[in-house]
Amino acid sequence: MPWATLLIATLGLASPGPTIGAPVPWRPPAAHSAKPPRSRYSLTIPLDPPGAPLPRPTIYGPAGRPLVVIDAGHGGHDPGAVSPATGKREKDLTLSVAQAIKAELIRSGRVRVALTREDDRFLILDERSEIARNIKADLFISIHADSAPAGTASGATIYTLSEVASDREAQLLAQRENRADIINGVNLGRQKSEVASILLDLAQRETMDNSAAFANLLKREATGLMPFRPNFHSMAGFVVLKAPDTPSILLEVGYLTNAEDTERLSSDAGKQAIATGIRRAVEIHFARRAAGR
Repeated sequence: MPWATLLIATLGLASPGPTIGAPVPWRPPAAHSAKPPRSRYSLTIPLDPPGAPLPRPTIYGPAGRPLVVIDAGHGGHDPGAVSPATGKREKDLTLSVAQAIKAELIRSGRVRVALTREDDRFLILDERSEIARNIKADLFISIHADSAPAGTASGATIYTLSEVASDREAQLLAQRENRADIINGVNLGRQKSEVASILLDLAQRETMDNSAAFANLLKREATGLMPFRPNFHSMAGFVVLKAPDTPSILLEVGYLTNAEDTERLSSDAGKQAIATGIRRAVEIHFARRAAGR
């Protein structure tokens, strides 16, 4: 039994042994309780009856291979960043990049791959990682494109999870991305219970280490295929990265406020270069994991 499941069962929070993030039977609150029920979008163990079921994405690739979930950022009523020069929208570019990555991983034949969205739809931030957990993803990669006040900012940045942002810019970016949920009427900023915080902390320690290792591997394998910022790896509290049991990164592939980055991200060659770098890193990541068993 996984240690997180064992700890949950020991504390009497679930029976018998659901994984973190899996729905548990709903029970009405005690008559004397004045506390409102928690939202199923909170980062604690869900106690409310589920609403509409999450979409189950199509999984491509040979059965039994590791599963990589690619998340195209934004979508639907949330366009993300917009190029001031061309009007190109982040939600469209991230989807086209995600589709290029999917095609490259399918061609490799060494992993399975799924997209959180394959069309122009809006997903709650927490739903994106929940979709990945529901299909038991082994790796989660969220694709975004950045913006900056100065058009000279360029290059890719890889973010991994940290409750404390590694720098002011990373903190502001995380706040901007996380506000997408508030726009849709969902606030993920509620205080977590003490027990849930402990469980999340324990579950995320190893996951965060694995995420950081993959970030370094991606930088190594994609160098020469796509430009990176000098400080290529930053940490921030992105909601989309908070799956406690799935290594996750958020890849900002470039800046839509930079003309050269926008042109690169809009071209077939630029998208293929990103896909090739990710495919190389993914293959080595899972080869290392298999060798370590």
